[in-house]
Amino acid sequence: MFRHMVKKGVKTVSVIAVDDAYGENCVAAYKKLAEPKGIKTLTIEKYKRADTSATAQVLKAMQGNPDAVYIAAAGTPGALPHVALIERGYKGKIYQSGGSANAEFLRVGGKALEGSFMLASPLLAAEQFPDGYPGKKEALEFVKAYEAKFGARNFFASLAWNAMKVIEAAVPKALKVAKPGTEKFRAALRDAIESTKGFNAAGAVITMSKADHTGINQLGMCLLRVENGKWKLEDHAEF
Repeated sequence: MFRHMVKKGVKTVSVIAVDDAYGENCVAAYKKLAEPKGIKTLTIEKYKRADTSATAQVLKAMQGNPDAVYIAAAGTPGALPHVALIERGYKGKIYQSGGSANAEFLRVGGKALEGSFMLASPLLAAEQFPDGYPGKKEALEFVKAYEAKFGARNFFASLAWNAMKVIEAAVPKALKVAKPGTEKFRAALRDAIESTKGFNAAGAVITMSKADHTGINQLGMCLLRVENGKWKLEDHAEF
């Protein structure tokens, strides 16, 4: 997201975040990266997930006419300040965090979302990635299986899918050490999962360690643009 901001000449940003742990974590990550990129933060406004209006926060965020507004929210609540910004004539760039990356967000936000950007998993635009991109083949496999049964693809469901794939690969290794149901087996399974390296999953490459149980690097992230109510690939990591 910051690479894109710099490329597009963004110098000033206002942040609007949900007032909960998710918003707090997003703001902390934003602060860590913004200043080194030469981006000045004009204000950080917060609103409650259940709020029905974010007018006050939007008006404060628009003061100083920031080049961009970053909205940190999960799910459809992210559409509330976004729509309000457009209704009040904001013409700068709007970025959303990955927590709102789902079909319901697109439906609720409607035309107000057009031209905005969102951090997301490559899964949401898997077909648009170049051939050979790590995790593309696995993402398309998941999409085919999921959409045949449940409809529009879901990034959050892919996390469960990927977790199971990692476990499926780790179990045979643990079985060589001990029998299931024993403490030794559980420890071996943990060790096998933590030793996962360069594992191609749906829209991500997973490398675990004792200190990293997420295991996803920038190959598992991309920037999407909303175009005609759909996700359009804007930028992705080098591979």
